[in-house]
Amino acid sequence: MLYLAQIHKNDFLDQLQLRLLAREEAENMWVIIPEEAFILLGKSNTLTEKLVLVELSPTGDIERLEDATNWVLNLVKAYLTTGITPEFLQEEADRAEQWRQNLTLQNQDLARRSLELEARREQIQALEESLKRDKNGVQKDGSAGS
Repeated sequence: MLYLAQIHKNDFLDQLQLRLLAREEAENMWVIIPEEAFILLGKSNTLTEKLVLVELSPTGDIERLEDATNWVLNLVKAYLTTGITPEFLQEEADRAEQWRQNLTLQNQDLARRSLELEARREQIQALEESLKRDKNGVQKDGSAGS
């Protein structure tokens, strides 16, 4: 699983550790990790304090660790330079929900109208059959009287 993490030094243990900040749930869907979660990295001369993307195995072993600078810059370029803010996204979600509700109401209205039309059609057919019976009845009575 992919995480956004921060490498920093644990002064008490005199070791570097990863502080897990967020977890990728799906493509472009991340969840903030509310509790503090750490993974000790040990003493390392090659790592510095920075943001990283870390791939963890199901058992919690580090499979891949890479600098998150380019990833963060791509996020800034893709979302923040075009004015996509959380408020904008919420407005779009609200607008989509309003459209969904309007479409549901329209669908219900169309279904009601369809039922009304079907009922009227059945009434017209019943009237037509009644008229045919009456017409046939009148013709039989008229031919019987001649």
